[in-house]
Amino acid sequence: MNLIALSLKGLRRDLRASDVRALFVALALAVAATTMIGFFLDRLDRGLTRQAGQLLGGDLVLEQGQAFDDELRQTLRQAGLELSDQVDLVSMVSQADAFQPAGLKVVDDHYPLYGQVRVDRGNGIEGLAHGPPPGSAWIAPRLAQLLDAGIGDTVQVGSLSLTVAGLIEREPDQQGGFSGLAPRIMLNLQDLEATGLVRPGSRIEYEILAAGPPAAIDGLESRLDALRDAGVEIRDVRVDRPSLGRSLDRAQKYLSLAGLAAVLLAGVAVAMATRRYVDRHLDTAALLRCFGASQRQLGQLFAWQLAWLGLVAAAVGALLGLAGQAALLALLTRFLPLELPPPGGMPWLMGVLTALAVLVGFAGPTLLRLKRVSALKVLRRELDPIPASGWVVVVVASLVFGALLWLYSGDPLLSVGILLGGLVALVVLWGLGQLMLTLLLAVLARLPQRSQKGRAWQLGGRQLARRRNASLGQLLAFSVTFAAMAIIALVRGDLLTTWQAQLPADTPNYFAINIQPQERDGVETLIDSAADTTSGLYPMVRGRLTAIDGEPPQQQVPEEHQTDGALRRDLNLTWRETLPEGNRITEGAWFDAESGSDADSATASDGSVPISVEEELAGRLGLSLGDELTFTIGSDSVTGRVTSLRHLDWESFQPNFFIIFPPGALDGFGHSYITSFHLPDAGNEMLGENEMLGEMVQRYPGVSVLNVEALLEQVRGILGQVTRAIEFVLGFVLLAGISVLYAALTASRPARAHEGALLRVFGAGNRTLARMQWAEFALLGFASGLLGAALAEASALGIYGWLGLAPRMHWLMWGVMPVLGAAIVGGIGYLLSRGCRRQAPMASLRLLGET
Repeated sequence: MNLIALSLKGLRRDLRASDVRALFVALALAVAATTMIGFFLDRLDRGLTRQAGQLLGGDLVLEQGQAFDDELRQTLRQAGLELSDQVDLVSMVSQADAFQPAGLKVVDDHYPLYGQVRVDRGNGIEGLAHGPPPGSAWIAPRLAQLLDAGIGDTVQVGSLSLTVAGLIEREPDQQGGFSGLAPRIMLNLQDLEATGLVRPGSRIEYEILAAGPPAAIDGLESRLDALRDAGVEIRDVRVDRPSLGRSLDRAQKYLSLAGLAAVLLAGVAVAMATRRYVDRHLDTAALLRCFGASQRQLGQLFAWQLAWLGLVAAAVGALLGLAGQAALLALLTRFLPLELPPPGGMPWLMGVLTALAVLVGFAGPTLLRLKRVSALKVLRRELDPIPASGWVVVVVASLVFGALLWLYSGDPLLSVGILLGGLVALVVLWGLGQLMLTLLLAVLARLPQRSQKGRAWQLGGRQLARRRNASLGQLLAFSVTFAAMAIIALVRGDLLTTWQAQLPADTPNYFAINIQPQERDGVETLIDSAADTTSGLYPMVRGRLTAIDGEPPQQQVPEEHQTDGALRRDLNLTWRETLPEGNRITEGAWFDAESGSDADSATASDGSVPISVEEELAGRLGLSLGDELTFTIGSDSVTGRVTSLRHLDWESFQPNFFIIFPPGALDGFGHSYITSFHLPDAGNEMLGENEMLGEMVQRYPGVSVLNVEALLEQVRGILGQVTRAIEFVLGFVLLAGISVLYAALTASRPARAHEGALLRVFGAGNRTLARMQWAEFALLGFASGLLGAALAEASALGIYGWLGLAPRMHWLMWGVMPVLGAAIVGGIGYLLSRGCRRQAPMASLRLLGET
């Protein structure tokens, strides 16, 4: 017997069957969801690997808050590295009466080391291997729009006027995420001093970008270690491969989980459709047994048939996934800082593996019934093989899904946690579903039977009761689908809206930074004249944590936090006599609760001064009361003893600091001031429209004013892009949920057709049948929507707790979800059952053996 040829013939014949179509659709959706996400993430990963040096700016990057000396540059050049100096800071840029905060990127004549800057200098976009010449600047199109500036116009940066020579389309080392929200202006390093922006206490980052072979970097390892100990942040392209930011990293994980959710729902649809497929082929298997086929041959025959179906579905799903990842890329294209390579073949192979794994896990246990069919079934139709236990199917499917979860997430603990949590949730949902069906049927039994509509509802309820286990399985599947829909709506709307609503009306919408000591009184007077609320001015000193209890920080902190950002960059230090607003002491005591409120009166005998540390930073670094922290500020150092831990309200839009000293401890170091304030009716990004801000920029050009509202609008825009991308992927999840509905209705079609034929024989008309079937599906949808609302509410409570928002009940969802579920399930079920109602009673009764 040529099993392969026979399986192909059988598959061609079966393609007309609704259960095979349901199998095909479910598998294609599962593959489409996973390959779409797989293609997208694979292109991201390969793009980052290929362009890591370009994104980082070089093979080695050194960064600190003060200028590097020439001796270090000479050492790096002698090792065989090509160097480029770069300075990053934020400052005000003006043109005529318009003012706008911008991110200044100051580059030398060797920039860029990798790639090209894509600039429009008036003749279209071109790629250039150099930065702007002295006396000119390139600006981002958004900055040009905000300032109403074009090529050839003059902009003011600090004390220097520069000519706009080009519009930046893309930078080779442009980072994604939220870090580059301020519009960019690029100028030559020779012009930096003339701007007058380099002053004591200014927030400036100096960088040396280096390009060269790995051997050259390896030869500098001892010097690089010494620089790290001195507080220089060092990024090696072989170790610190650039990422796309925390927001897109989370989006990647969320997209992966969404794809797995589609796989899970598709697997449920496969399991339901396979049951109908097996019931329909029992007679065929019995005939083949009569003709001498062995159990092994039967198993191979139907396995080959489903394998062909899986391969075709994988090919179609991969094509859909390829188109879907292009749409996903279009949604996120403005958020990605690199050009992606073309799609690779690995995601397609993973899609094929996913389709076959879903078939094995969700269809395999049910398919084994065909092997055990007896040849006597040809004569005695009641001799059906015993079906596999429902819990056996669940266990096998769970193991396969857990393996897929592990494969896609790469996190075994996460996979086991989700799998065990899902099994526990399944048991709980099963119990709740049983209770809900029982209560629903009890309510229907009390309805009056006088009207035809009342009798239709009762008949529909009896149909659910007659197939209680099947109805319960459909109820659980539909509930999960509706819960996913509700969670999408809550995450997209309610959570973000609630977060914004928690901000008071007078929340600071401007920050002013780089305020010099001699400018403090004047700036404060200007702000007080126009702002309705202000945080006051906070002094700010940049210092690097270089020792904990006299030892290097990396040797003192827990291993998992030895690469914490607080150890790799300068921290903003301040001093304060009173506890700042939005801060709360959780351990220890504030300075004024001790012997004195200033550094002189509170200094310990060992020379250390009391300091207050933010509690989350203390937890990451393993700090406790009494620990001593040493900070290097320029060429000097200061040691503080932890006397209190604080909880911060990071959403207050007030200046917040990890470390606070008492007054007098840092006065001798170079410092600047920072403040936040609220200006009424300041929703426009054009700062020049506000007289006070315009006067501040003209009188104090070195002071940088940040419009927080403008930045938040940009953040919302990026979140909107990511949200739309996630919704696009979750559309596949909802389609997979609809495939569950289709497969469930297909699996129960013979039973419904047979019952409808009997009712018609006893005098029921088409209208009665239609009402009964509508009632049955509507009741199932109503119960599914109610249970789905409970699932969504429980999930929302968890999400609210994770985001730190006040939980609340969503009463509207509880009212809408059951009605929506009844309408969706009732409508689709009514339409799919139309063929059964039109079928002649005799034809329907012939399906008796398939029920």
